Amino acid sequence: MLARYAWLSIAAAISTISLKAGAYLLTGSVGLLSDAAESGVNLAGAVMALAMLTIAARPADEDHAHGHSKAEYFASGVEGLLILIAAAAIVAMAVERLFNPRPLAQVGPGLAVSVGASLINLAVGLVLIRVGKQWNSITLEADGQHLLTDVWTSAGVIVGVGATALSGWHSLDPIVAILVAANIVWTGIRLMRRSVAGLMDASLPEPEQRAVEAVLARYREQGVEFHALRTRQAAAQRFVSVHVLVPGASSVHDAHHIAEDLEHDIRAVLGNAVVTTHLEPVEDEISNYDIDIH
Repeated sequence: MLARYAWLSIAAAISTISLKAGAYLLTGSVGLLSDAAESGVNLAGAVMALAMLTIAARPADEDHAHGHSKAEYFASGVEGLLILIAAAAIVAMAVERLFNPRPLAQVGPGLAVSVGASLINLAVGLVLIRVGKQWNSITLEADGQHLLTDVWTSAGVIVGVGATALSGWHSLDPIVAILVAANIVWTGIRLMRRSVAGLMDASLPEPEQRAVEAVLARYREQGVEFHALRTRQAAAQRFVSVHVLVPGASSVHDAHHIAEDLEHDIRAVLGNAVVTTHLEPVEDEISNYDIDIH
């Protein structure tokens, strides 16, 4: 299902590359060329996203008992790396133009084409972010965030190119391109940090951890204790494990129902989550041997 949104991103990237390249050819602006280069990164990222979403959608098998959802982190990580490469290329072009400034041509038509490309990115980016958050897909959300970054980048380029044409200060065009590259670098770093955190099994975000703790607090009021709480996320799939300490006099039946109810309540606040509980008698001293597992 999510793959069709990756196809939407690919179609948007192809369209915007064509439009922005046309805007560059009309004006000769290195700022608009840098904008077109970022759309090239969008295309590469969208193709990678399609491949990784296809893999992530595969069901669990004997070799991947927890499924394939972590494949999504590779997509956002590669997209972040591509963004950094694009930024380096933009800086190289801009520095050359800074020392060899050139007048711009047909600025009006070129900017009109660039605005049209930005509107496409805006619409598709908002759709990808909405669907990515709805389905907890880091790949689609990262792709959507990149497209929105592209929109802001394009807005800055359009203003810069317009100011260059009005002022006649031709060095302003490459300066704008360098500022665009700096913004792209920040986006790339954020994407790569998020991907690394996911691959390293970082804990769930603080708000979600607080939601889990709130569930545990309700059970503590009933005399149930907990330790060894661990959380992680693999793209759309969340994982929670916790040791549940119940009175030793509880029957297996009653203790099992406590654990099942707890798992249900945690899933209710997290949505898509695999919750694993381990029952222990609260009075048994060996139950404390693993209290430091976090």
